[in-house]
Amino acid sequence: MEAIQGWYGDNSDVILQYAIAFLLAVAIYWFGSKIAKVVSKIVGGMMTKRKLDPIVVGFVENMTFGLLMAFVIVAALSQVGIQTASFIAIIGAAGLAVGLALQGSLSNFAAGVLIVIFKPFKIGDFVEAGGQAGVVEQIMLFSTIIRSGDNKEIIIPNGSIIGSAITNYSTKPTRRIDLVIGVSYDADILHAKKVLTEVIENHDLVLKDPAPLVAVFELADNSVNFVVRPWVDSANYWPVYFQLMETIKIRLDEEKIGIPYPQLDVHIQKTESNGE
Repeated sequence: MEAIQGWYGDNSDVILQYAIAFLLAVAIYWFGSKIAKVVSKIVGGMMTKRKLDPIVVGFVENMTFGLLMAFVIVAALSQVGIQTASFIAIIGAAGLAVGLALQGSLSNFAAGVLIVIFKPFKIGDFVEAGGQAGVVEQIMLFSTIIRSGDNKEIIIPNGSIIGSAITNYSTKPTRRIDLVIGVSYDADILHAKKVLTEVIENHDLVLKDPAPLVAVFELADNSVNFVVRPWVDSANYWPVYFQLMETIKIRLDEEKIGIPYPQLDVHIQKTESNGE
């Protein structure tokens, strides 16, 4: 007992120093964890106010908390005299290795965050993106799911979407239908233009404003081509497209206006033999 008391008396200053350092380390960890939690909640709240995707909000909030806690732990360890330089180097090397291993996934994640923030499309839009076309059904952090016209589910990595052109057909309330209709060179083009104009103007779903356009577009090899460009509500694009193609064919047949098709005329010339 006397030996212990003697050892304590000889090392009391060192013990007190380490005790204070330990208490400071505990205090740094406790207060640091509280501050990290508050800061991460503030970041999450700011992102929620901007109406970002809850998945992105949760991920960024957890990432913020984790990074802050890493700094807190390093500060607490250094307070008790533990060398943290090697510890930081190990964390950095591990982070680099993980980053290299997951660079494709991280690229898709970053692209997903950009899609959520800048919103080039939303769920329910009809888009062409990443080389595919369809209705957007779900936007996730790493990929986007669209439904094709023939009801197939297509999963596209977000990196492919951001790295290519995005065409959103649902952004604008109206769309223009572009048709090219060819008639025979023998046809009366003024009469053909009148018939095409009547078909467009008589369709209930074709908009009056902007006004539709019917005009001679090209004197092609086999036909005189008209452009027919009516405007419709975006939701009516394909129904009107199909109906106009059918109605135009019926009306041109009724008006005896020929619709040419590629053909080849073969002329056979008979030559007399000289008897050889």
